[in-house]
Amino acid sequence: MDLHTYGLKPLNFNAEPVAADSAVAGLSRRAFIMTSLAIGFAIASNPIMAQAIVTSDDGLVAGEVSVPTTDGKIPAYRAMPKNGKNLPVVLVIQEIFGVHEHIKDVCRRFAKLGYYAIAPELFARQGDVSNMTDIGDILSKVVSKVPDEQVFSDLDATVAYVKSTGKANAKKLATVGFCWGGRTVWLYATHNPNVKTGVAYYGLLTGMKSEIKANDPMDIASTLKAPILGLYASQDAFIKNEMIEQMQAELEKSGSHSEIILFPNVNHGFHADYRPTYNKTAADYSWQLTRDWLKKHGV
Repeated sequence: MDLHTYGLKPLNFNAEPVAADSAVAGLSRRAFIMTSLAIGFAIASNPIMAQAIVTSDDGLVAGEVSVPTTDGKIPAYRAMPKNGKNLPVVLVIQEIFGVHEHIKDVCRRFAKLGYYAIAPELFARQGDVSNMTDIGDILSKVVSKVPDEQVFSDLDATVAYVKSTGKANAKKLATVGFCWGGRTVWLYATHNPNVKTGVAYYGLLTGMKSEIKANDPMDIASTLKAPILGLYASQDAFIKNEMIEQMQAELEKSGSHSEIILFPNVNHGFHADYRPTYNKTAADYSWQLTRDWLKKHGV
């Protein structure tokens, strides 16, 4: 499968069964496949569209950092204003393509707005997706084998790292994620009560539960505490409109003041400017909504 069809037809995000001992492998083994971030875009995201945005790092401190975890270290991309201090924090949570150039650019965009933005490489133990050529292989050989508890632990470690720098105010903590990362935004807000708010771009709502993924966002929606904004596409083959309606109904039970906005006539990945599914109008509007949502909720 190539980038031109990704998001336009259904996929099995848990295509390959996971061995029973793999559920804890990510937290117990010390052999990390990735110790540094990939350069540029993931191979599977080629061809890169001409409209791909490149945000300058002028006025920023931006680049790779190393985040200590329970079992070693994972690489991450960090961007912040030069001489910044007491900065609000945005955890930028990757798509299935890892922390490649688009995710790094999103970090720089947040840094230009005055945030300490950081994107940890959450597949560091399971595989280097930057060198994989097929989206189906990425899903079955890497994504399906990443335990949610490992993801939560690594995000917790990233927050701890941010606190240790003395540059940020982790009491003002938000998450923003895309696709796989959008799903994680919903779930991590339940795991970490210190998350003040978040924005989930077209994150899967059901269909990923497995031995190593205890819940889907739909399962926790009615008990959510933090206000999360969901930004979804009406023509998304992964996430049907009726599923979004069901999620909205569950969120209304939570009292979290979470919302979902459904963008008409766009596909999954409408914010990803390097993809064929990019829609500038929807992307620009969704980015403004993201900025406003974070400010509204104190981040």
